[in-house]
Amino acid sequence: MSMKMKGMMIKQMRGFLAVLLIIWGCASLAACSHFQPQAVKPWQRGVLARDNMQLVTNPVQEGLNEHIYFSKEAASGGSGIGGGGCGCN
Repeated sequence: MSMKMKGMMIKQMRGFLAVLLIIWGCASLAACSHFQPQAVKPWQRGVLARDNMQLVTNPVQEGLNEHIYFSKEAASGGSGIGGGGCGCN
């Protein structure tokens, strides 16, 4: 096989993979397109309103924990995605 043929085969393979990726993406979007948000029923609201179902059950304690964390990190905003005060993400 010559180098020219190998180059053509690689280009064809890349084109095939690009088309395959586009088809896969369209199929994934089509498969997820029928999902719709569900309304919370009145009898479910009591369960969702319980303290143990909340992300932050005690806002004062959470504020203190964040203050201690930020003090140790020496920067604010270190509790989210993206890293702390060291500069590395």
